[in-house]
Amino acid sequence: MIRRDALAEYARGSLWVLPTLSVLGALVAGALLSLVKTGSASPLAFQGTADDARTLLIGITGTMVTVIALLLGLTVVALQLSSTQFSPRLLRNFLRDRPNQIVLSVFVATFAYSAAGLYTVGVSGGSRSADFPRFAVSGALVLLFVSLGLLVFFADHLVHSIQVDAIMSVVQQNTVRVIRDRVFMGGAEVPAVPEWAVPVVSQRSGYVQTVCPDLLLSAAAEQEVSLRLRHRVGEHVVAGTPLGWIWRGSPGDAAPAPETFTRALDMGVRIGFERTLEQDAAFGIRQLVDVACKALSPAVNDPYTAVQAIDHLSVIFSALARRPLGHHVVRDDGGAVVIIPGRRFPEYLAVMCGLIRRYGAGEPTVVHALLRLLRTCAVVVADDAERCTAIEEQTRIAVTDAEGKVAQPVDLALVHAEAEAVHRQVAENRSAPRAPGKRPQEPPRP
Repeated sequence: MIRRDALAEYARGSLWVLPTLSVLGALVAGALLSLVKTGSASPLAFQGTADDARTLLIGITGTMVTVIALLLGLTVVALQLSSTQFSPRLLRNFLRDRPNQIVLSVFVATFAYSAAGLYTVGVSGGSRSADFPRFAVSGALVLLFVSLGLLVFFADHLVHSIQVDAIMSVVQQNTVRVIRDRVFMGGAEVPAVPEWAVPVVSQRSGYVQTVCPDLLLSAAAEQEVSLRLRHRVGEHVVAGTPLGWIWRGSPGDAAPAPETFTRALDMGVRIGFERTLEQDAAFGIRQLVDVACKALSPAVNDPYTAVQAIDHLSVIFSALARRPLGHHVVRDDGGAVVIIPGRRFPEYLAVMCGLIRRYGAGEPTVVHALLRLLRTCAVVVADDAERCTAIEEQTRIAVTDAEGKVAQPVDLALVHAEAEAVHRQVAENRSAPRAPGKRPQEPPRP
């Protein structure tokens, strides 16, 4: 299952998979259309001679080579711009952009269709022939006009896709989708790892991309052990170091052999050379934080882009604040337990606010935007004591850092007003009555 997911994830982020399939489809379509016999009087048939058809196919083939080179060049420019101007971690989003893959696939398919047609149009047995598949040649004309339309679409799509608003909007939408559907539910009671637990070492180095709890629980139940992973999704693992611990119910039981669980752990925990957004909401947050920090650097000095990044982060943290976070625990009837460590809301908040605050403490508009984000979170978390405390702590630190960096008190008027609004909202949350059994952090099910 994990292997299939890994293959699908690789295919979604590759520029060659869809074009390769389109080439195969074009060759099959050309072979089938060549079998369709149409007379020269048919409106669907190419009206020229065999030499005219060969000239047309040669022209289309040469044109497509030029257009494909142009498209790839523009794509490389877009990747370079997004990497240097915004964040190198955004490159994966451009590679996964489906419209770009479709346009490239159509161009490559048109080239393959036309080039393959030169084997059958106007020649037969090494000599010239007046008989050729007219309907198939008409298909090349159709693909040419479709490619022309897609070229215009690609230019428009590329210009819009490298705009910072569009880039951050895509990151926001993808991250919110992960939070709602794929981030593990937390908040359960977590049993401690006993002293007699046996470490299971990792077989490779890289980042934890995905974890399959059901597969791990099945393996743990089969071997009558409990498992706790050491690393959270998105964290780096070094080969030869513990990836997790397994143990049985009491120290008197026979210690489990880690070698017998290595394969199950290898199948249930996918480790790759890069972070992905499949189960890692922190990666999406990191992308937007990178954009904000890059905008606040002296080389760029663009605080408004940082403010926009914080606005998009507000949407993400609003979704996080509604969701139970922390360690994810799954159990079976036989007593087997699998524990997947996870981040709590204060950890997400501290990492995001800390980076942006340290770079933008001297710009009141950035600090004000951070406080707006914290007030939005305060509205959502209701009376969750841990999250309210984290919001107040981040508010206090942000105001303190801004006061230490900004010389004129008048510049901090909006900052102080927003901080006061955060404190009032938290106070209202703590004083508001809570309905019995209500969990305000539970997310609405989509």
